Amino acid sequence: MRAGLLGAATLLLAPLLSACGSDNDDGVVLSFYTAADGAEQYAEAAANCSAASNGAYRVEQKTLPKGADDQRLQLARRLTGNDKSLDLMTLDVVWTAEFAEAGWALPLPDDVAAEVSNGTLEGPLESAKWQDQLYAAPLNTNTQLLWYRKDLMPDGQPPQTWDQMIDISEGLAAEGRPSWIGVQGKQYEGLMVWFNTLLASAGGSVVGPDGTTVTVADGDAAQQALTVMKRVATAKGADPSISQGDEASSRLGMESGKSAFQVNWPFVLPGIMENAEKGDLPYIDDKGNVTSENTGNTVLTVNGERNFLAAPYPSVIEGKPAEVTIGGFNVAVAKTSQHPDLAFEALTCLRNEENQRNNAVAGGVPPTLESLYDDPAFQEAYPAWREVRDSLDTASVRPVSPAYQSISTLITATLNPVGNIDPESTVNDLAEQVRKAVNSEGLIP
Repeated sequence: MRAGLLGAATLLLAPLLSACGSDNDDGVVLSFYTAADGAEQYAEAAANCSAASNGAYRVEQKTLPKGADDQRLQLARRLTGNDKSLDLMTLDVVWTAEFAEAGWALPLPDDVAAEVSNGTLEGPLESAKWQDQLYAAPLNTNTQLLWYRKDLMPDGQPPQTWDQMIDISEGLAAEGRPSWIGVQGKQYEGLMVWFNTLLASAGGSVVGPDGTTVTVADGDAAQQALTVMKRVATAKGADPSISQGDEASSRLGMESGKSAFQVNWPFVLPGIMENAEKGDLPYIDDKGNVTSENTGNTVLTVNGERNFLAAPYPSVIEGKPAEVTIGGFNVAVAKTSQHPDLAFEALTCLRNEENQRNNAVAGGVPPTLESLYDDPAFQEAYPAWREVRDSLDTASVRPVSPAYQSISTLITATLNPVGNIDPESTVNDLAEQVRKAVNSEGLIP
């Protein structure tokens, strides 16, 4: 009986061993672990680069979990466990310092760094650096815009500052019209992005260039940022669930006819257009309120003209463009790669113009290459290109520090619920929390 079981096991094992052997026969296989959002486009890029290598390697795309924290955790576990099957990985732009400092991401060789730097937008390029060294290559980027309903604007034009927007919102509320301002006030990364954008726009920063010096309480920038947040949360006609708001609820607040404004990423435009095609947008009356009557007008279009429009992110200081916090992903070569030279070759292919174009048009994420923004064909296929490009010119990045995850966690806990902020005292609370985050990582002796 035992011999029979062993024989059966051998027969079952043989196909598995054969399958492993066939992988080796295919040549070098480079694993490419990517975020779940955009996985389809990343898989297409992997196939394109495999074909372009002429048999030198095959890139195999693998999808990480949906949540950013879970993505980071899985990569960290593989890297600390010395998983030799990990070659290439997408890194959220805020992870660069941590992965570089830990030695998890290999620095780009000089020739690769030169190729990556050539023609790449400055903001995204900076997000891939730690201490002036490139540890990744910008794969795509992201920036928030102001999305507004033209039918609710007093003169048809969007506000240029947060104060103007709040004033318009309160005026709309007084008239019984849609008045919400969609923001990301929930205790999560979106709240960190909102605060960081307002802080940078007012001329401040969370930490200094060294990633350890606490600067959030320097000057009055943080107090200005917090005052804006407090006003948005407590304005007449404000979204009552603002402290639970995220990107999805901001989008839905606009599509449901409750919001006059939202600050959000470019994905909201293809989303609302898709829902309009499905007939999922409610009709609005001549005051802009939702109605059961078939008026032919919706949040997206009024009298056949586009009503849902994009504008530059509002300024904190009048006349000074906002410094919007960029998002996106960079692609890096893992320290565990057994074929780093081929992995760096694949890295440059994965973020080439063809693949970035596809990521943008099919996946909605803005490219990092200047050449695409100058391409008329791309401009036609990506309607918000101009607003995105202008925003990237004055972009800010989230605090560049190996302690970033701790900094973000403690800041968002301090700021939520937004309506309870006391601008003057909260500045000191934030400074203390940032100091605690940096100390917890052992970055200050």
